[in-house]
Amino acid sequence: MEKREGRIIAGRAGGTAGKNAMTYKVSLPSAWVREMGLSGEERQIELSFDGQRIILSPRQTSMGHVPGHRVVRLKYYDGQRLCSTVLADYTEQLVWAENFCADPVKTAFGRNAAPTWEDYEAFLAERCVPRFRAGLREYLEAIGVSEYDPLAIIRKTAGRMAEDDQWLAVEELA
Repeated sequence: MEKREGRIIAGRAGGTAGKNAMTYKVSLPSAWVREMGLSGEERQIELSFDGQRIILSPRQTSMGHVPGHRVVRLKYYDGQRLCSTVLADYTEQLVWAENFCADPVKTAFGRNAAPTWEDYEAFLAERCVPRFRAGLREYLEAIGVSEYDPLAIIRKTAGRMAEDDQWLAVEELA
């Protein structure tokens, strides 16, 4: 991991910001930005903060993903209507979602505009038979899945549940 020293640039915020509001910026080395696959045209990033560190990652979009990462695209339908598209980066454990309907009950993450990896795992588990259901081993054998793996189960069942018309199409992106 390469490290460099930097300096935060502080300035007064403008527009409708409060009287003493400030903005903060950091200059990044060009080589690092290019290596992340960013450019003047492609500059969307995702910021994460864990209480001590700020992490910058290329933002996944519906147009593609980070090269070399294992990314799964889920299309979440209600009947024949596409309600959400979800990209899940298994390498970085990042999730991006785009909704195509206004009803939060029909979307993958409801009103949550920035789902976490834990939200993604909970969503997958919701679209599967419960982990502790009686007869689970027989069910998994019947659908051809060797262990309880929500994504593998969804690949076999399309995430269909008896109580709704929602289902998932799964695509592994290269």
